[in-house]
Amino acid sequence: MTRSERLDPLLNLMQQRQDAAAREVAERDRQLAEQEQRLDALRRYAEEYAVAPSADATIAPALLANRIAFRAKLETAVDQQSRIVDSSRQNRDVERARLMLASRDAKVLGQLADSYRAQESRVAEQRVQRELDDLGARRVRGNGNDGAPE
Repeated sequence: MTRSERLDPLLNLMQQRQDAAAREVAERDRQLAEQEQRLDALRRYAEEYAVAPSADATIAPALLANRIAFRAKLETAVDQQSRIVDSSRQNRDVERARLMLASRDAKVLGQLADSYRAQESRVAEQRVQRELDDLGARRVRGNGNDGAPE
């Protein structure tokens, strides 16, 4: 088995790792987009709820207190969701870095295998050329011994 053939299982493993990393990045991207949508929805809802009731409307003190408490909860939810989005973004960035490393490793190993294949091809060509040279030399020697002038 040649050196390049011995690298094939490792190349396959590296490709599987790269594929797994790419799937993980896609999943992290999906999760981030989902969390960002939730944050946007919360922000829109908080903005809608932040609009003060018209001056004409009278609100009972208990309803006003409930409204203020609910707005505080919405702000807390927006802050919490913002932290979740940041965390999701960091997780996605970590997975992207892993994908880049896996891609780089696979590329380096692929280049090494290509180099081995090229070297093996040169060695095989040199061997064939030596065999042809030897065959030609034997024919020349054979013709030189048998070929007396008439």
